Amino acid sequence: MSRKALIVIDMINPYDHKDAEQLLPSAERAVPVITRMLEAARRSGTHVIYVNDNFGDWRSHHGEIVDAAMAGVRPDLVEPLRPDDDSLFVVKARHSIFYETPLPYLLHQLGVDHLVLTGQVTEQCILYSALDAHIRHMDLTIARDGVAHIYADLADAALRMTERNMGARVSAAEEIAL
Repeated sequence: MSRKALIVIDMINPYDHKDAEQLLPSAERAVPVITRMLEAARRSGTHVIYVNDNFGDWRSHHGEIVDAAMAGVRPDLVEPLRPDDDSLFVVKARHSIFYETPLPYLLHQLGVDHLVLTGQVTEQCILYSALDAHIRHMDLTIARDGVAHIYADLADAALRMTERNMGARVSAAEEIAL
């Protein structure tokens, strides 16, 4: 039996980076979808794991990352997604959720073999994380409406690549059983 985890990538964000203005419209559409997915995961007991950039602050921990995002330009996009006390939080420094993070060990400890990816940026962190999940032989689902992009054409290509080359299931969030 497959054990799923809902992965929320880089949504705890101050939106003060150079591509933020291009990302914001897509993030605004994705936040309500991810919020509903979080609610469903928490109701069903599915593991919720936030994997978030540390934005180069090597002394930060998850609470400080959340505080910085809430003090950022768009706290309204962060508040609905705030980790609760049962959520797990992994700090990353590069695009993939796996690259030099303890996530593989955590997933093994939890018995998780199926990831449901949400978050941002589709054509960067979502794509690279999907590839790394694929090479680890993990089942993978991506919520098409639960990911945010900077460039729509690249995001569409990234999602097609995850389906075709990595065997990912890409579907609307409402079709994903958590």
